[in-house]
Amino acid sequence: MASTSTTPIPLRGNGRNPSFSPSSPAKIAFQKPYRFSFSSRSSKLITCVKSPSSNSVKYNEVVVDEEIDKIKRLQNGSDVRGIALEGEKGRTVDLTPPAVEAIAESFGEWVTNALEKERGRPVEDVKVSLGKDPRISGASLSVAVFAGLARAGCLVFDMGLATTPACFMSTLLPPFSYDASIMMTASHLPYTRNGLKFFTKKGGLTSPEVEEICDKAARKYANRLTKVSTMLKSPPRKVDFMSAYANHLREIIKERVNHPVHYDTPLKGFQIIVNAGNGSGGFFTWAVLDKLGADTFGSLHLNPDGMFPNHIPNPEDKTAMALTRAAVLENSADLGIVFDTDVDRSGVVDNQGNPINGDKLIALMSAIVLKEHPNTTIVTDARTSIALTKFITDRGGQHCLYRVGYRNVIDKGVQLNKDGIETHLMMETSGHGALKENYFLDDGAYMVVKIIIEMVRMKLAGSDEGIGSLIKDLEEPLESVELRMDIVSEPKYAKARGTEAIETFRSYVEEGQIDGWELDSCGDCYVRDGCLVDLNDRPTAVDAHMYRCKNN
Repeated sequence: MASTSTTPIPLRGNGRNPSFSPSSPAKIAFQKPYRFSFSSRSSKLITCVKSPSSNSVKYNEVVVDEEIDKIKRLQNGSDVRGIALEGEKGRTVDLTPPAVEAIAESFGEWVTNALEKERGRPVEDVKVSLGKDPRISGASLSVAVFAGLARAGCLVFDMGLATTPACFMSTLLPPFSYDASIMMTASHLPYTRNGLKFFTKKGGLTSPEVEEICDKAARKYANRLTKVSTMLKSPPRKVDFMSAYANHLREIIKERVNHPVHYDTPLKGFQIIVNAGNGSGGFFTWAVLDKLGADTFGSLHLNPDGMFPNHIPNPEDKTAMALTRAAVLENSADLGIVFDTDVDRSGVVDNQGNPINGDKLIALMSAIVLKEHPNTTIVTDARTSIALTKFITDRGGQHCLYRVGYRNVIDKGVQLNKDGIETHLMMETSGHGALKENYFLDDGAYMVVKIIIEMVRMKLAGSDEGIGSLIKDLEEPLESVELRMDIVSEPKYAKARGTEAIETFRSYVEEGQIDGWELDSCGDCYVRDGCLVDLNDRPTAVDAHMYRCKNN
């Protein structure tokens, strides 16, 4: 290298520079060699060297692979998830305000480009709403979302404490009808985590779409500074959407119950326990149930608390279900409800104190839906039991087993409907459940609304058995165990190593090394090769490798 002068240039500030392309690696030209000093985030030294044999200048591309990988690793299927606060042993914070700003900006640009392509003309004033659960990292990360969306030229609407389904519904219900929405949540994960879920009027984004957004955000993040823009040309406008959403749910219950005596209070005489787990679900108690006449005395953990001091807000959590069961029995309640943090999932407890989640919840929803839509197809992930398949088919339904992941299950239902196969219910064993009648949205509150409506109808018909009686013939498995294994690998290689382990297991079974085991084709369910490959003209990219085995 020539020994001409070398000047450190720290990249500081957050404004746009016309010589940089914010969504692609930057190429910089100077008249003499410079050494670039990145902030401590950067792991590479970028040099520019003048060629001694010509007047032209050759430079390295500014590509900071480690920083780019950090953002890409935040993608979790169709969501973004990461560590937002210190407190997890062996884990460092990776969902930082600068990372969130870059992702939000890329989402805003993605929405704008999609609308321009759809309408065939430039668009202005793209409207995006933001809701969040009560996590304590929400305030600082919300500022980053506002800043990122403002960079993309969007108008931002702050919904405050909200639920994931409400964020999607804010794109549809007038007078709001936003172009897109973001929900800030990490579902049932610890208070140290946070994340983002993305919606347009068409529904939640797919994994490939979120991957595209994260790829663009990674470039922005790697070539940008650590500070987040706080001076916004158009500050976010606060809106009260949750009141409109609660009213929407109340009207559905009133119209479909159509109570012959007290239309406006169809839940009068029913006691319903709600366990919100200190998440966003408390609204369902006072804004829906109470106003419809229900007695909600004995409800648990309704106040939002981002530290989740009582238990994990998760309908699969044993403590959450046990506490709800105890409250139902102590108060002789008709129904218990357990919401996860952002209310896109739920579980229930019947009047006998029986927890209903997993296969049982899918069976309950199947029984309700098949009354309304005989012979419909029901899509679930392939972890469900043979007993559930029998339960569905005995009632005239068709059971389509598909790959794991709630977005995969829902998108499979959308695709089947497009192909002319009537599919009204899509559910994953985790409690994510979507209905065709509700925009294919996984809404834990709407699912509970369906159950409540059926409970009231049964009472009006003279039955005192409760909703648990609808699944009394569902056979219980002899044993049910879930094992979660850690992948020992560098983060960027973890997915490949996991896929390798799954394929090794497949070979192990095919070679007969476990006596009596064989791969299950999952029945006549429109898929083959272990629930991986779609049998249609538009096969979905595989993002969840899995195989289902059976023991003969």
